[in-house]
Amino acid sequence: MSEQTEERGTIRVMVVDDHPMWRDAVARDLAEAGFDVVATAGDGEQAVRRARATSPDVLVLDLNLPAKPGVQVCKELVGGGTGPRVLVLSASGEHADVLEAVKSGATGYLVKSASTAELLDAVRRTAAGDPVFTPGLAGLVLGEYRRLATEPAPAPGGTGDTKAAPQLTERETEVLRLVAKGLSYKQIAERLVISHRTVQNHVQNTLGKLQLHNRVELVRYAIEVGLDDA
Repeated sequence: MSEQTEERGTIRVMVVDDHPMWRDAVARDLAEAGFDVVATAGDGEQAVRRARATSPDVLVLDLNLPAKPGVQVCKELVGGGTGPRVLVLSASGEHADVLEAVKSGATGYLVKSASTAELLDAVRRTAAGDPVFTPGLAGLVLGEYRRLATEPAPAPGGTGDTKAAPQLTERETEVLRLVAKGLSYKQIAERLVISHRTVQNHVQNTLGKLQLHNRVELVRYAIEVGLDDA
């Protein structure tokens, strides 16, 4: 959860879906649970415009949208790390759709068969920066990180080995190692006996130092330099 979110005390959410009844039902459930639903949208173009105008903390996003697909919406809003965190809520549980969404910058992926309680929990966790996936999909995503890491790709700053990150502090490297192993920020905080907020700060500092934009790129980098096996 961002510092601004903590100061407000309320998570700002936007719901994007091309089915009005479903969109309204999700927005109503979120509002009744205490979230601040700042906007809704029914197509991709509208989603980008309204998200930029209202600055939600979390975008609950369907993938199958008219005008502009959900993955493109995600790329445009998350690029640079300054936009909302994205929780995909889709009817599809196809692996290709999940991986495409995550590569586009989505923090989590939930299928529409999820319960209301699961959705509410997923939005809270997404706002906090934790990866959230429908059971069975988390392993798929981590496996894809590892596959990507075997492909040739220049590591930020240079050589592609553990010497590529001398500018990271010992604690930042420790946090990065646990991120690469697939632990959530909450689990990392418990493992290192530090606060959830401190973990977020270390991750943000690491992203900045390595000139990366999101957790997907961060995990790929960590695996490329061998931190997941350390």
